[in-house]
Amino acid sequence: MSTTESNSNYNNLEQMSIKDLLVNINTEDRSVPLAVSRAMPQIEALVGEVVQQMKKGGRLFYIGAGTSGRLGILDASEIPPTFGLAHGNVLGLIAGGDTAIRKAVEFAEDNAEQAWKDMQEHQINHKDVVIGIAASGNTPYVIGGVKEASERGLITGCITCNRDSALAKAVTFPIEVVVGPEFVTGSTRMKAGTAQKLVLNMISTTTMIQLGKVKGNKMVDMQMANNKLVDRGTRMLMEELSISRSEAEGLLKIHGSVRKVIDHIRNNAPD
Repeated sequence: MSTTESNSNYNNLEQMSIKDLLVNINTEDRSVPLAVSRAMPQIEALVGEVVQQMKKGGRLFYIGAGTSGRLGILDASEIPPTFGLAHGNVLGLIAGGDTAIRKAVEFAEDNAEQAWKDMQEHQINHKDVVIGIAASGNTPYVIGGVKEASERGLITGCITCNRDSALAKAVTFPIEVVVGPEFVTGSTRMKAGTAQKLVLNMISTTTMIQLGKVKGNKMVDMQMANNKLVDRGTRMLMEELSISRSEAEGLLKIHGSVRKVIDHIRNNAPD
């Protein structure tokens, strides 16, 4: 039996108090970052490839089903507003299509040929990287997608929570984060999902920093999509350029991003 399907370390959950349920779930959750840390060499190896390919103009594809697919879509959707990268450079695809983001599509994950078809709709090419996400490591949609990508010469990786899975064997750069049995037996939306989210954060954030989308520790290319972000950008400029709020707000309105304001000021500064 796979680790993700093994029996919970707890029993008679329905007899526990609310406090005991919460404490025990939290106890299990604390083991997740440790499991991620043990996979650090694998994560580093895959991120190095992602950075290299994206510097060449390649894109990053996440493919998954259910919770795993939704986590990939979440990570991909946050890249443009956070780092100012154009839409389409990091893509999340889920078995069953966009409908499956909100509602499970029965048996969609069992189609081993569909993922490659989905990626072809985005003109996938040899420069791109494909990362399959599947807690079990046995999802046909994901395995079929990475196998096809590998056979066509693309760099492939995965995030799974079982060792020696079919998915890990199908990619060049596997990441195996073994978090142990779930609190509710087989409910991989819990610890496994948390582990996948942590790893996705690490992959995308490190890649964006390596691509120059962060200055110091600031998101200087973030999109000014709401008042909170405009305020954040204003404060960045006030700190970086030692200017007043009103001046920072005016410059941000004219140029549209923190980076563009800083570049404009420095390029036009007297020698």
